[in-house]
Amino acid sequence: MDRLCQLVLIVSAVAFSWLAMMAVHELGHVLHLVFTGGTVDYVVLHPLAISYTHPGRNPHPGVVAWGGAVWGCLLPLLALGVVRAIAPSWAYLPAFFAGFCLIANGAYVAGDALLQGGDGRDLVAGGAPAWLLIMLGVAAVCGGLRLWNGLGPHFGLGPARGRVDRRAAVGAAAALAALLVVEWLWMAG
Repeated sequence: MDRLCQLVLIVSAVAFSWLAMMAVHELGHVLHLVFTGGTVDYVVLHPLAISYTHPGRNPHPGVVAWGGAVWGCLLPLLALGVVRAIAPSWAYLPAFFAGFCLIANGAYVAGDALLQGGDGRDLVAGGAPAWLLIMLGVAAVCGGLRLWNGLGPHFGLGPARGRVDRRAAVGAAAALAALLVVEWLWMAG
């Protein structure tokens, strides 16, 4: 039973982090669009798709491009800070999520500085030098790895030998299920 709970916790945490990372990344684009006088045509958030924000009017594409990575990192870090303050024994779950978001957004910014197939294209076109994107991306990845350092035993790894908090496994699975339902409904509506 311990290994089953461990598997549920790990799979749920990774899948939730992937889907929620895309949601906060797109929220960042939407916020920057709204705050710069732009409009949003639609946002793709679907469990079986890569997320995307399609702007309508976008007077500041470089600023909007920064929004995804900036808020995609800051909001999970803010959530981690809140949980650390009110329920420190559960902080490893948002620490995993925040680390995931820093790694994913950092790798995306650094990689797209060279490939320029997504946000990197707008960032470079807006005047951001590729070396800056790579430097910030690498820093974010390092920060994410730092957040993950020491989390293994909470996920049943190392000396924990598969033992995890069963409430955390059930909670992570429930959070994933809720997010899946929200995303399916988002795209259906």
